[in-house]
Amino acid sequence: MKNRKKVAFYTLGCKLNFSETSTIARNLQDEGFDRVDFEEVADMYVINTCSVTENADKQFKQVVRKAMKLNDKAFVAAVGCYAQLKPEELASVDGVDLVLGATEKFKLADYINDLSKNDFGEVHSCEIAEADFYVGSYSIGDRTRAFLKVQDGCDYKCTYCTIPLARGISRSDELENVLKNASEISKQNIKEIVLTGVNIGDYGKGEFGNKKHEHTFLELVQELDKVEGIERLRISSIEPNLLKNETIEFVSKSRTFVPHFHIPLQSGSNVILKLMKRRYQREVYTERVNKIREVIPHACIGVDVIVGFPGETDEHFLETYHFLNEMNISYLHVFTYSERDNTEAAAMEGVVPSNVRAKRSKMLRGLSVKKRRAFYESQLGSNRTVLFESENKEGYIHGFTENYVKVKTPWNPELVNTLHDINLTKIDEDGSVRMDFITALV
Repeated sequence: MKNRKKVAFYTLGCKLNFSETSTIARNLQDEGFDRVDFEEVADMYVINTCSVTENADKQFKQVVRKAMKLNDKAFVAAVGCYAQLKPEELASVDGVDLVLGATEKFKLADYINDLSKNDFGEVHSCEIAEADFYVGSYSIGDRTRAFLKVQDGCDYKCTYCTIPLARGISRSDELENVLKNASEISKQNIKEIVLTGVNIGDYGKGEFGNKKHEHTFLELVQELDKVEGIERLRISSIEPNLLKNETIEFVSKSRTFVPHFHIPLQSGSNVILKLMKRRYQREVYTERVNKIREVIPHACIGVDVIVGFPGETDEHFLETYHFLNEMNISYLHVFTYSERDNTEAAAMEGVVPSNVRAKRSKMLRGLSVKKRRAFYESQLGSNRTVLFESENKEGYIHGFTENYVKVKTPWNPELVNTLHDINLTKIDEDGSVRMDFITALV
């Protein structure tokens, strides 16, 4: 048998990227490649890029250098969001042979010939308007959970965001296909599926290539709840204006959906929300959080927030700080605003100095620690179910409860990827929670 070529992947960015990397990897395995770890010598290195992180280009160059150190004759391909937005920039990085944009990344095998290195990076990237078809994907790598992509692209025009430029219009997978993928995942002894997409609450739009909603996000959730063999389903980030009360109520009674919501706020000031062109005011956000607390008191609620947006005065920032401080939420993901080419915000007045951005970010990160601690304290003494992860960290195994409390117990390899009923007992020095076993579930 002919020697199979080795391919290694490196993913920057979000859960959606991880699900797509996994799908590209499976496609290449079908084409005669063996997947190896990125730390190993490979014939080809594929880097799935991200445009959201501030140092996207710096990170990318570091990963390319790492690949070249492992094998300076390896073929290097860049795919993903940054590859769509700045293809020429990536192609000019020393060692890069191929750059594929939004529509081409799933056809990587078609663009590879003999894996010999190019003098210059070859670019295949479409006009983003052509990214109007849907490619389903899911990740299986981390044994305890899989990321299942249900939607791609975004029709929102948030003034700070390049994702519509990098991923195109909002479009969804067919419901039948999502259920088929979920069923395939469940047969791999994976206990938890995380639903992912760019704007998953918009699910249903573009399901059959048009703008009409054939199905809604609520219907998706209801149908997935019936799939046999899945222990847990988790909704990743969902816009507050698209998280309907019916969905919250359904999750409260669901067999598989866990009580964990991650809802981007971005700012607690209506003035800034308007400048950002977000599709809600802070009052809507308050309603959503109150509704969740009413029907699922023990739910975990995570919040995305951006600091240092153009025009954000000290007063606006303090509005955000107090708004979040008073709200019954569980943790924050804090992003420091950074300018992006071809976005409206990049040309706005009222630029916030970087040292002020850093200070505000630090204040909100401190608030997040306080919020998480208060949430964990509120859960002590309660009975939950934990799914253990696969890593031995300094003699301990960690896992997450259904409502996203991080727990730890002395390492035992038999616990990996198993679910157990536990009682939460006390908060450890590192911030995770200690527990007692009640019964083994699975």
